[in-house]
Amino acid sequence: MFENIDTSLIDWSRAQFALTAMYHWLFVPLTLGLAVIMGLMETFYVTTGKEFWKNTAKFWMKLFGINFAVGVATGLILEFEFGTNWSNYSWFVGDIFGAPLAIEGILAFFMEATFIAVMFFGWNKVSKRFHLASTWLTGLGATISAWWILVANAWMQYPVGMAFNPETVRNEMVDFAAVALSPMAVAKFFHTVLSSWILGAVFVVGISCWYLLRNRQKEFALSSIKVAAAVGLFASLVTAWTGDISGVQVAKVQPMKMAAAEGLHDGGNGVPFTIVGDLKIPKMLSILATHDIDGYVPGINNLLEGGYQMPDGTTALSAEEKIKRGQIAIAALDAFRKAHKAGDEASAAVARKTLDENVKYFGYGYIKDPTHLVPNVELTFWSFRVMVGLGGYFILFFIIVLIVSKKEKLADMRWLQRVALWTIPLAYIGSQAGWVVAEVGRQPWAIQDMLPVGAAISKLQTGSVQLTFFIFLLLFTVLLFAEIGIMLKAIKKGPEGIKN
Repeated sequence: MFENIDTSLIDWSRAQFALTAMYHWLFVPLTLGLAVIMGLMETFYVTTGKEFWKNTAKFWMKLFGINFAVGVATGLILEFEFGTNWSNYSWFVGDIFGAPLAIEGILAFFMEATFIAVMFFGWNKVSKRFHLASTWLTGLGATISAWWILVANAWMQYPVGMAFNPETVRNEMVDFAAVALSPMAVAKFFHTVLSSWILGAVFVVGISCWYLLRNRQKEFALSSIKVAAAVGLFASLVTAWTGDISGVQVAKVQPMKMAAAEGLHDGGNGVPFTIVGDLKIPKMLSILATHDIDGYVPGINNLLEGGYQMPDGTTALSAEEKIKRGQIAIAALDAFRKAHKAGDEASAAVARKTLDENVKYFGYGYIKDPTHLVPNVELTFWSFRVMVGLGGYFILFFIIVLIVSKKEKLADMRWLQRVALWTIPLAYIGSQAGWVVAEVGRQPWAIQDMLPVGAAISKLQTGSVQLTFFIFLLLFTVLLFAEIGIMLKAIKKGPEGIKN
């Protein structure tokens, strides 16, 4: 089947999934970020008894609700695409990949759906503390939802806790804890969720500065800025720390992604980090990737040619050798299934032994050319720099906002208010750039070293994928503009019960 798949079908299937994922990620980080900020504001209301904090929390809650509704719509479509466009992937690893998504749907989604109703409609109908608990549980539900989705994604980056069953041609879960608590999953969760807090904080600071620019609701705006900037600075600093942890993980299990993100063609010991062009920091990449100033970091050519010593003491295989072993594994699987079907258990056992010896390289058997193992270096390289550069900018931004807010000078600094407003799109750009690094950087793999995207797709008519791509593009764009329009209307109206 895979021999007959048109490469344009692969490209259009990838494009459709990327479109859906990137639109969906416009809504998710704001949901996660606003959940924390509005939870803190309602906590201030319950502890102080001031109606001001209640009205402040209700305003940001309204924007949370608008964003949450649109995010759910795009998220449902994203999950359905695994079955429609990636049926081979779903068959091959559905026993593993489906488990965290099922838990997310059953536990986290229903938790959100239950408590969000109390949060929006329970004012003056339940006690203050119960309502506060509902607000925090709504945010916790969204965060738990992110946890299980990121566990699934992390498994695609670093597949663990499974065994290949040649009789069913499926990977089956043998260690749920290994999947749910893998180092990649833990690092990805904290890095992704905390970066979402940054976006939420930037959003609140920026919108609040819009009110200051128009001399409206100054107390509301300044109070919101102080809360959001504190959350944003904390999240920015911890995100940088989790980014360092993620970098070590990527260097260990996805070295080609690391090489592409750095644009490193020839590696070595004590490798410098390239900022841009010829501007480099000596030995910094080795420190970031291995936490050793003279640590060895392989480049793209090293990974293709092999021959270098890996951390476990073994010698790295060349790409050609991995492809050869992958082809042996695929042939052994075919021989095993034929022998097993014919009742020739002796031949089946021989084929099974060969398969077990080479199954680690199974996915490489579908690779036609070693150069196909290299992702889009330029896109990965610049996306990484956009992400890291904006991460540094956000730390500086929140420090400045907090300092001038503490000195009660922000209300008069119109240039900083404008900067804050225009920082909102930068937060979205940084968030999207992070996912570009994560997903483009691991190409051509749907599952790292196990299943390339060319073997993961459904056998569909290319035209049908093209048609649905443009339908989704139109639908998502309409939803996005509708959300922006509704939000702008709510923002222009302003918070209720707070004096101008």
